[in-house]
Amino acid sequence: MKFTKFDIYFGLLLAAASIIVPLLNPGEATIQLLTLAAIWAIFAVGFDFVFGSLGMVSFGHATFLGVGGYAVALATQKYGLPFYGGAVMAIAVGAVFALLFSFFALRVSGIFFALVTLALSQLIFILADSKLRGFTGGSDGISGVERPSFIGIDFYDPVAYYWFVLGVYALVMLVVISLRSSPFGRVIAAIRDNETRADQLGFNINRYKQITFVISGALSGLAGALLASLLMYMNPQMLHWTTSGDVIIMTLLGGSGTLWGATVGVIVFEFLKEWLSSWTEYWYGVLGVVFILVTIFFPRGIVGELEKAFATYQKKRRGGVQ
Repeated sequence: MKFTKFDIYFGLLLAAASIIVPLLNPGEATIQLLTLAAIWAIFAVGFDFVFGSLGMVSFGHATFLGVGGYAVALATQKYGLPFYGGAVMAIAVGAVFALLFSFFALRVSGIFFALVTLALSQLIFILADSKLRGFTGGSDGISGVERPSFIGIDFYDPVAYYWFVLGVYALVMLVVISLRSSPFGRVIAAIRDNETRADQLGFNINRYKQITFVISGALSGLAGALLASLLMYMNPQMLHWTTSGDVIIMTLLGGSGTLWGATVGVIVFEFLKEWLSSWTEYWYGVLGVVFILVTIFFPRGIVGELEKAFATYQKKRRGGVQ
């Protein structure tokens, strides 16, 4: 993936906003919403590592988010591990489930890949909701999920937990940027652009897809651990297919395949959801109309269109200088 001036400028703008807004004392509800958005952004960035980088649509990513949440909930509540141990387990479990999914889903492609991931995800949801009720708590869930602790900082304070999550998000973005700009990232971009040619060049297509899927699952598992810790509660709803649908909408809204698209899509989705739900109980339908309008008039997504406009401006500016 080639990074541009737009990526740098937009990243600096996002960083400035994410630091300045909490310093303005916007209130606990706004801080909670910002923290939720940052966690969902980690999930969306992980999802887009498959969707945007490889062009593969997965309807099963809710599973990786959910098993990450269950990993930290069970580790801290049933086995007495600290949050950090649970978070490592969440990353590992998310990666393992992604690996298991890949063995089945990568045998097909296109819409069939999406349907296989959906079927597997719903199977996990049913198991967690009913068949494994004694282990997962079923619809009652697991309450009292712990938050991290570090040198006496009270992460039960909303602002402190926000800074913690923001730091994790920054680390995740550094990892994703490093991967996308590495030889590995260039190979998966080549597979997305022309799979046949990449295969003829001697690359093991399935192996690269599998590794990408596993990395995506690991990042999603981490997001699940942070979400369960934020809510201090975990139930099977996080595993439901609608969660996968939400992250697809978020990514498309922001601009799939762009560096900051998934993050912007999450911010727009979460704040629209919060605003619309205060006006009408049919907010999801209104949000659906907004999504349709965005896909019609901004097919590249919000960030994709802004990137195009910035490139056009730079071109005209260079032409004017000449």
